Amino acid sequence: MSSEKQTRCGVVAVIGAPNAGKSTLVNQLVGQKVAITSAKAQTTRARMMGIALLDETQMVLVDTPGIFAPKRKLDRAMVSAAWEGAEAADALLLLVDPIKQRRHELEPLVEALAKRPERKLLVLNKVDRAKKEPLLALAQELGAKVDFAEVFFVSALTGDGVPEMKTALAAMMPEGEWMYPEDQVSDASERLLAAEITREQLYAQLHEELPYDSAVRPEKYIERKDGSVEIHQQIVVARDNQRMIVLGKGGSRIKQIGTAAREELSELLGRKVHLFLHVKTDERWSEDKEMFEEIGLDWVR
Repeated sequence: MSSEKQTRCGVVAVIGAPNAGKSTLVNQLVGQKVAITSAKAQTTRARMMGIALLDETQMVLVDTPGIFAPKRKLDRAMVSAAWEGAEAADALLLLVDPIKQRRHELEPLVEALAKRPERKLLVLNKVDRAKKEPLLALAQELGAKVDFAEVFFVSALTGDGVPEMKTALAAMMPEGEWMYPEDQVSDASERLLAAEITREQLYAQLHEELPYDSAVRPEKYIERKDGSVEIHQQIVVARDNQRMIVLGKGGSRIKQIGTAAREELSELLGRKVHLFLHVKTDERWSEDKEMFEEIGLDWVR
């Protein structure tokens, strides 16, 4: 008999109302940044994945976009990506922000989860900031509606309670070969990750002024002979006044966005990055099939 330990591998869908802290939690589980985090809800569009390891177990985390009532085509694509991410999962993890419960978005989610066959975990976030009694009452209330295998109280921000949850999650994974090499933490291609990082900076620096009607489109990704990488991206906005906001006075704002994104990318990719950004106005971009595919979403009719 082989002395090697049996490896396990499975898919975990991380589900929650927008802004519940899913990306922060995925980053905690993986141990480094793979999903973009932003204080603006609905920043995760594509099914960004993180890969978490614990001993012989590999957990492929599907960081589903916050599931909410879709109005526009862009929203519908995001919701479709979220449920698609949940369909092939070995475990579903519902993350709830007990402070901003967002009941109108949480309730339909709980109803949908109640009907699903996968093993489910309830994870209440922000345990460092929430009061204990309401927290326990909320856990009890949600537990009465959905058959959760286990309930965890964590802080995605500080990492409090995350190791215990990770251990429980690993135990749920089926035996099998790992899907990804040991040193890989995400399946997002570098092109897409680079676009996500720029988009995160766009929101971080212009959160009040820029609505969601903006996208970052990867254009060119050139490997230079000296080992550095040259990245060209197009920031697409819906209106000319938004274009002026992104550019800033004398191009100052886009320069700041570019510098911050380039520094973070250099650190993530472990090499020098040359980043070139330009801004384009296209009021119909969210109706463009090609554009959707380029930012990692499926086109939903």
